[in-house]
Amino acid sequence: MLPAYNAEPTLEKTYREIPSGLVDEIILCDDASRDNTVELARRLGIRHILQHEKNKGYGGNQKSLYKKAMELGADIVIMLHPDYQYTPKLIPAMVSLIGDGLYQVVLGSRILGNGALKGGMPLYKYVANRLLTLVQNWLVDHKLSEYHTGYRAFGREVLESIRLEENSDDFVFDNQMLSQIIYAKFEIGEVTCPTKYFEEASSINFQRSVKYGLGVLGVSMRHFLQRKKLARFQMYERPA
Repeated sequence: MLPAYNAEPTLEKTYREIPSGLVDEIILCDDASRDNTVELARRLGIRHILQHEKNKGYGGNQKSLYKKAMELGADIVIMLHPDYQYTPKLIPAMVSLIGDGLYQVVLGSRILGNGALKGGMPLYKYVANRLLTLVQNWLVDHKLSEYHTGYRAFGREVLESIRLEENSDDFVFDNQMLSQIIYAKFEIGEVTCPTKYFEEASSINFQRSVKYGLGVLGVSMRHFLQRKKLARFQMYERPA
């Protein structure tokens, strides 16, 4: 599934690298782009195209995609940004780790190995990523190399077991989702993922990055309070 916003310059490159024969359905959700993302998606032959008339945000985009994937009966769902920062060539590895029953969730990590800085990640983002991850691992009592990748694969049971609609429509959605998954004790695997930073690739500016970082810390603190039974948050309750 492809959460798209102004993805016209990079969508075709991403689409062409998705392994044929392994992926049954491709779903794209356009979050009120100002370019021709939807028209290009149609020309490429993407069968399932969702359109938001108004911009709902990164989290809101994903909510629409997960809902559609579940309606289509997906057993494994892969969330891949169509901005070509992450290579679709890792899809077979991620799918096999879930399909073979080793993990219920697999993340494509830019931090494992030397992919992040080598691929052009700004130094301040790399440092912030490492510091946030260190604090998050302590607060949620887990160990991941990073919590901020936009390349993720999930087994169906995971998506059925967490309250996605309780989460933000903004960028912190990804971290809320991981927090819920860790709290529910699903097994998470990571694979080394090369990344590319270039002009057409999506990225949030410094101000949004600061807001995102504070939001991430807030999510992890709520997880800590829930884990220690010092507070209770509905986002961690299992769906009825």
